[in-house]
Amino acid sequence: MKDDIKEIIFTEEVIRSKVKEMGASITSDYQGSSPLLIGVLKGSFMFLADLARCIDLSCEIRFVSASSYGFAAVSSGSVKIGKDIDFEMSGKDIILIEDILDTGVTLAALREFVAGFGPSSLKICALLDKPSHRKADINADYVGFACPDDFIVGYGLDFAEHYRNLPYIASLKPELYS
Repeated sequence: MKDDIKEIIFTEEVIRSKVKEMGASITSDYQGSSPLLIGVLKGSFMFLADLARCIDLSCEIRFVSASSYGFAAVSSGSVKIGKDIDFEMSGKDIILIEDILDTGVTLAALREFVAGFGPSSLKICALLDKPSHRKADINADYVGFACPDDFIVGYGLDFAEHYRNLPYIASLKPELYS
């Protein structure tokens, strides 16, 4: 698996430091509130777990599934949202937690979907932001890192369901996904 890596972009230590900083910012912004953190499966699970431990507030944690990639290296443009929502969103301060804001197609559809439940507030938190690929008019309220224009994996990000378990974020050798 490590032979498939072109370059490590963000080390474990750098990620840990940034996530701690993001958690402190959310803690400060949501004083007096109990935000609902909604992780976008599957990529956000590592980031959300670490981020939640850095937020010094009572918060609820839930997950939704949303994808526009499937097993491809590029977005299909068609978003599938797991609509079997079994939790209350009305009147809550919601933060959508995403691994990467890339084309924005998935997050824009998910934002519209969640907004339909009437939350008190709705913000987006993305560990990585790749604005060079943006197709939808959307930005994150909390961003960890600007992402290089490479196909990246690790720390929850995958290629065809592999590499999620890498403790760092790295670029994948192009011959593996081209």
